Amino acid sequence: MTAILVTGGCGFVGSHVVDALVERGDAVRVLDLLHPLAHDGEPGYLNPGAEYVFGDVQDAELVGRCVQGVGAVSHQAAMVGLGLDFADVVDYVKTNDVGTATLLRELARRPVPLVLASSMVVYGEGRYRCPEHGLVRPAPRDREALERRVFEPPCPACGLPLAAEAVPETAPLEPRNVYAATKAQQERLCEAYARETGAVVTALRYHNVYGPRMPRDTPYAGVASIFRSALRAGRAPRVFEDGRQLRDFVHVRDVAAANLGALDAGIGGAFNVASGEPHTIGELAAGLSAASAGPPPETTGEYRLGDVRHVFASTERAAAELGFDASVSFEDGVRELATAPLR
Repeated sequence: MTAILVTGGCGFVGSHVVDALVERGDAVRVLDLLHPLAHDGEPGYLNPGAEYVFGDVQDAELVGRCVQGVGAVSHQAAMVGLGLDFADVVDYVKTNDVGTATLLRELARRPVPLVLASSMVVYGEGRYRCPEHGLVRPAPRDREALERRVFEPPCPACGLPLAAEAVPETAPLEPRNVYAATKAQQERLCEAYARETGAVVTALRYHNVYGPRMPRDTPYAGVASIFRSALRAGRAPRVFEDGRQLRDFVHVRDVAAANLGALDAGIGGAFNVASGEPHTIGELAAGLSAASAGPPPETTGEYRLGDVRHVFASTERAAAELGFDASVSFEDGVRELATAPLR
């Protein structure tokens, strides 16, 4: 039986992909660095049914050994989140882009299908419609407006308020921070690998993934984990801006199912992986507070210039071509996260 290689298979999403593959009887090999920004040692939840290799995806010799005999790759290894500041740029590029390039160079010697963990951050701002000008792309966020707590992007042509819409995979890519730029570059590198070798590459653009095993107490964690960590410490979740930012929160078990569907379907291209039901950041914070009987959220008006206002997904293509539909409801998932073990 040929194995499936899961890079980053000890991490949040990757470990759930490993569990799902092992559960259905696949042979699984994992390559993971156990990066200290995400792990304080070997996690206790590692699946005994998988083979584990600990090392860096930038290590060409190690990667070359790991890809021997594999029939497909699920590439989850990445440095995620907005990070601390621009000083993180080199680490992001090395981990995400140089690591991906190293993997692809070794795979090109014997091409196999690859599923890439991409992200909704490649879109930048979401999709917006002006009542006068139709679909428009908002300008980059203006620091002066944000300081005045004007968070909604105006029409760049006439200044009218915009209505946010679900983003399809055909939307142009406009990464607006370092992490987003590295994820967009990962997609481009994988597209080049597919063109050069004929291998099928599927890019899964994850929206806001949450659930058990999220990393906690780190600036690189997602907002759900940051809120949960605050509540566990007895503090109110701090909600930036006005809390009305729209996102699509998709449970990690659904994301793992999407990965298996992509590996099985063998269809190239990009797919949104999302629930199809947008919710506000404020709703998430309030739901976690209620489920954990913690203090109510505090809306602070703070902002991050590299963040975006609204981005949520159209899930039609993933449903039609991968057969993917999220099964965990927002309410059930938030209740589970309120008490789920974090990493």
